[in-house]
Amino acid sequence: MRAMKKSTTGRLAAMAALIALSASASADDPAPVVRLETSAGDIDIELFPSESPRTVENFLRLVEENFYDGLIFHRVIANFMIQAGGYDGAMIYRKAPETVVNESSNGLSNSRGTVAMARTSDPDSADAQFFINVKDNGYLDARAGQPGYTVFGRVVAGMEAVAEVELSETHRRQGMADVPVENIVIQAATRLR
Repeated sequence: MRAMKKSTTGRLAAMAALIALSASASADDPAPVVRLETSAGDIDIELFPSESPRTVENFLRLVEENFYDGLIFHRVIANFMIQAGGYDGAMIYRKAPETVVNESSNGLSNSRGTVAMARTSDPDSADAQFFINVKDNGYLDARAGQPGYTVFGRVVAGMEAVAEVELSETHRRQGMADVPVENIVIQAATRLR
């Protein structure tokens, strides 16, 4: 009986060590970070693959395919958000290859500095356009029976550049409101890790 207890205790200790090792390996795996090199400065975005796996996968695929290079911040509303990922400097729409399912019930909030997917009234219509919240916008979060806007990352460096975009002068251009007068271009989007 005593030998059995010792053996069981040893197995439990080994299992606990294995669980702790895998948890620390996951904790040691750094979250992906993407740098947006913009005409207003660099913006580094840490992504949340655990909470928004499909959205992050889609975003990283677009980054790898250079989809965002040359696109502008086309919708800028001070004290709300800045949006990019759909139009080039001539206001020509760049169609994304696919849409991604809404993951807004992931427990993340549209707080200042977070990055979320833009979409139409169809919750599963997000494709490439994203926005950076420049203030807490909790009313964009999912609520019971109502999907929100999927948060999939946060700005970890470059909020000065975000503020510069936010405070740029805007006007109506080709039927769209809130377009910066001077193009603010994503020159390159690259994965740092």
